Amino acid sequence: MTSTFLVVPQWQGSGSSRAMRLVDGAQAIRADLPSVATRLIDVPLEAGDSEGTGILRYSAIRLVRERLERELAELDGTPIIIGGDCGVEYAGLEHAARQGRVVLLWADAHADLNTAETSPSGAFHGMVLRALIDAGAVSPADVLLLGVRDLDDAEARFIDEAGMPRVTLDEVGDRVADRVAAARAEGVEPVLYVHIDLDVLDPGVFDGVGFPAPFGLTLEQLTTAVAQARARLPLVGAGLTEFAPAPARDEVPGDSAGATDGEGDERASDALTVILRILAALSR
Repeated sequence: MTSTFLVVPQWQGSGSSRAMRLVDGAQAIRADLPSVATRLIDVPLEAGDSEGTGILRYSAIRLVRERLERELAELDGTPIIIGGDCGVEYAGLEHAARQGRVVLLWADAHADLNTAETSPSGAFHGMVLRALIDAGAVSPADVLLLGVRDLDDAEARFIDEAGMPRVTLDEVGDRVADRVAAARAEGVEPVLYVHIDLDVLDPGVFDGVGFPAPFGLTLEQLTTAVAQARARLPLVGAGLTEFAPAPARDEVPGDSAGATDGEGDERASDALTVILRILAALSR
């Protein structure tokens, strides 16, 4: 089945000081995607209101989710959602859950398991996976945490209490196979969804994110993990999120040691090369 890229330049779910750069990141990726297979989801310019939820900018996040849900309902191909912040994954994973029991490879430096009550920031990108679990879209046992290494205390407690598996690179294929067997033993057909937050990569490999964390994966490790998961179960959806390119130094007020245009272009080109290799692993 062919892939369709849904570009969602949402920034409202982010708690980063570079949140608005997520718009630039999504648009930069869009420019390198085949136009015939790419759709742009309109994101409001305004920040939005919490609507009493305790989630910052919730009204804008809800509106984007509704627009994305409508687009997903019309698709025949495999959706690959391009963020924007991780909050865009809510609609994608709910869509996948309508097709079967979701086995979720969650490749991210962060678990995104906070709630409005436990979140230090109120930013939805740190809550989206917990929201999906609480809504019943995915079971904690079916979430394979890969590269997760920067946890809040409440998230660490939830992982332990819920028995969520944290997997190594060597375990990905076998763990997916285990979850497939468990689902089929219960008479349920499983489906695979892959979530990738670019901060799963080591900052030495990719630093265009709002919350880089040391000791991440290499590009080869990440694409190999994706291939291992896809070898065990067909992919029904995926997301790639949190590309927040740093401004060139000559865009920063007062920075007289700014990078030349050539240096800025080279950094952007290197980042997009990494991203396109990941998208190739997801869409081939």
